Amino acid sequence: MKAQGFIASRLRFKGRLAAVAIAVSFFVMILSLAISGGFRHEIRRGISEVAGDITLSGSNDAPVSLDLSYLDKLREVNGVQSITPVIWKPAIIKGPEDISGVLVKGIPMADSCSLQARIPSRLSRTLHLNSGDSFTAYFVEEKVRARKFTVSEVYDAPVDSDEMLTVLVPLSDMQRLCGWGADTAGSLEVLMNQGVPAENAAMEMSLVSYVSHTEEEDVLRVSTARQRYPQLFDWLDLIDFNVLAIILLMTVVAGFNMISGLLILLFRNISTIGTLKSLGMGNRAIAGVFLRVAARIVAVGMIIGNGLALLFCLVQGATHFIRLNPANYFVSFVPVYISPALVIAVDVLAFGAIMLMLLIPTLFISKVDPAETVRIK
Repeated sequence: MKAQGFIASRLRFKGRLAAVAIAVSFFVMILSLAISGGFRHEIRRGISEVAGDITLSGSNDAPVSLDLSYLDKLREVNGVQSITPVIWKPAIIKGPEDISGVLVKGIPMADSCSLQARIPSRLSRTLHLNSGDSFTAYFVEEKVRARKFTVSEVYDAPVDSDEMLTVLVPLSDMQRLCGWGADTAGSLEVLMNQGVPAENAAMEMSLVSYVSHTEEEDVLRVSTARQRYPQLFDWLDLIDFNVLAIILLMTVVAGFNMISGLLILLFRNISTIGTLKSLGMGNRAIAGVFLRVAARIVAVGMIIGNGLALLFCLVQGATHFIRLNPANYFVSFVPVYISPALVIAVDVLAFGAIMLMLLIPTLFISKVDPAETVRIK
């Protein structure tokens, strides 16, 4: 083993193009992982902020009482951060120059905020509404009801798209609009602690509601964000599939580049291979020598590629200098999110796959005849 290491340290691999190809391949792999994770992280966070991780609603869209006998049991479900009463209503907003369809969401606010509204920046730009301006919201149901609100704040929506334009107003205003009391809401939104699967909590909440409800109370209907916004999560799944394809493709590209580089190294050292064989070293040991050299190149390329990708992610995360059209991508910039465990796993798997591919050119070693190489030399 020491002899293999010593010989490998004396061999010089001049295949700089192979090293560059390895670095580029790992750069693309880590970058694709970071962008995929960024989209998933940003959109999940955005949906959680806009509509919660889990929604508890009454059967047949009936209102939900805030005096549920088992509300405390729901709060005790593992991973639950908060449970907030809300009321959602579609509306048409009329600004000074234009109109727009929105979703109006009633959330708990101070009583002094009555008829005050927080609007997303996208809506502010569309309708030319700023803080202090007034607008009229028309709620079209069995009959049209209008309410005049004053813009108290313009906020940046976490998910910036026309389909999720959400105007935030006091819950009490929406309760009066619906003719409900202060102990009634349209639904309950559950926010989970980060890293806790909403699906598991949703199943537990369904069981709690079914077992604990009284005769006067309905069994709550429980739905997760994935069930309410399947198109967004299907889009994220498609991105993950594309990332997997990119990782496989880049691994194959890096592997074939290293195969060609290793073959060149073997051809240049035919006499060395013959000499080692004549000294009694076996094919496997000689292959180990050249694989050590190749592994050194792969490791260097991997480190450089990882470093460049992490540097790019650091700059993009801090500056958001690469922008996107939110109408197509739901966010206004390229998001990046690094999962160290996932990066390490991809590095290890890609490194192992490349080294396995490099076993192919080492088969050439068994074809080298020491007698011929010595004679030629």
